[in-house]
Amino acid sequence: MDAFVSVLKSADDVVWGVPTIILIMATGILLTARLGVIQFRKLGKALKYMVSNEQGGKGEISSFGALCTALAATVGTGNIVGVATAIAAGGPGALFWMIAAACVGMATKYSEGVLAVKYREIDSDGHSLGGPFYYIEKGLGEKYRGIRWKWLAKIFAVFGIGAGLLGIGTITQTSSITDAVKNFFDPNNSDIAFSIGRNDYTWSVVISAVVVALFVALVVIGGIKRIANVTEVVVPFMIIIYIISCISILILNAERIPAAFGLIFEGAFGLRAVAGGALGALLDAVQSGVVRGIFSNEAGLGSAPIAAAAAKTKEPVRQGLVSMTGTFIDTIIICNMTGLAILVTNSWDIGKEGVAVTINAFGRGIPWSYSTGAFLLMLCLAFFAFTTILGWDYYSERCLEYLVNKNMKVVRIYRWLYVTAVLVGPFLTLEFVWRLADIFNGLMAIPNLIALVLLSGVIAHESRDYFKRLNNGEIDEGFKKIK
Repeated sequence: MDAFVSVLKSADDVVWGVPTIILIMATGILLTARLGVIQFRKLGKALKYMVSNEQGGKGEISSFGALCTALAATVGTGNIVGVATAIAAGGPGALFWMIAAACVGMATKYSEGVLAVKYREIDSDGHSLGGPFYYIEKGLGEKYRGIRWKWLAKIFAVFGIGAGLLGIGTITQTSSITDAVKNFFDPNNSDIAFSIGRNDYTWSVVISAVVVALFVALVVIGGIKRIANVTEVVVPFMIIIYIISCISILILNAERIPAAFGLIFEGAFGLRAVAGGALGALLDAVQSGVVRGIFSNEAGLGSAPIAAAAAKTKEPVRQGLVSMTGTFIDTIIICNMTGLAILVTNSWDIGKEGVAVTINAFGRGIPWSYSTGAFLLMLCLAFFAFTTILGWDYYSERCLEYLVNKNMKVVRIYRWLYVTAVLVGPFLTLEFVWRLADIFNGLMAIPNLIALVLLSGVIAHESRDYFKRLNNGEIDEGFKKIK
């Protein structure tokens, strides 16, 4: 296993090397420029669209349901574990680059939403299917500039299945849930159920893994509508609870907030590094922040547009605006609050890593007792990770559906395989889990980013046309609020 993990580490370093980071950031910057900084100019309108349903749109679920499904997949362990990991690896400055990546990533997420709706397929029964595989195949056509592109769409779908089944969708999430439960109920590993090699597994891990797998099965077997129904309730609730918790920590440690921002900006540009080490510190901060930021908000990976394609809408740009709010909520709000909570409680430099860092922040920052804060974080992490599992089941199902030409029998079999992966996830080594997730995420991004760059002209044209029609009064914004 150690040799295999070493191979995965080498592959991870290649996939998430400087070229990939440059490609992701450059794509976001390109789209930001071509769209006239739309993520900031139209953020208010996007937030208004987010909480309203469009009248007369075709699709399976509401725009809000599509957003919640996407948020279910993005608001997960990356917001809790990923932020802590980024700060531990790259210092407080990593938080700056995480937010910077999110700012340009909003333009990327907007563009993904536009293309997803524009090139989706809707069956006679209302069943929607869309995402990077369709905007690669249909947007670039049989040939684009003399190159056939359908193979790239299939590659994306394969990587999407891998990310869902073996990476971010199952293994990392259920491992994080069971680890948080173990750390709270049995931190000393005193109640061992069984051992595999050198690893001992407690009853808290076994029981929580079974419970999570059972609840996942009850939801995913019902398909996208049941997933959307669950996420529309759970996602807003869990986000509000988590934000209130973080705000409480910041209020109680308000005097430390200026110093925390000082650490962030100093670390972001390597200003705290010793002589000769500034460049290395800067690169660590940039790489850690960007990678974990993307892992959290998934801008550029091509996952969120799969959910966007199911939205009941007739305007691609409208759904694009709704889609980009996901990155704003996930990273600029939630990840930022997590990072600040870690910094103001001085939890980032205590010799711990991963979820233990954030647990320490909540334990020290929430009033009453350490166990109160730790328990609250455990609940938040469990809900975050659970909804991520649901969201990625939908993503990977749609990738599979595309590959097997909408053969739903294969998809239904896949759902049980997905539940099995959720069950066995906690019994794999942590480094193995995260390395595998990182690799599949990176491999998904490459085909998607190529398509976004080549289709950036289409995105810009659709955007100009929509806002021109809107300004001319040709679009009725008479939508009804979500009940």
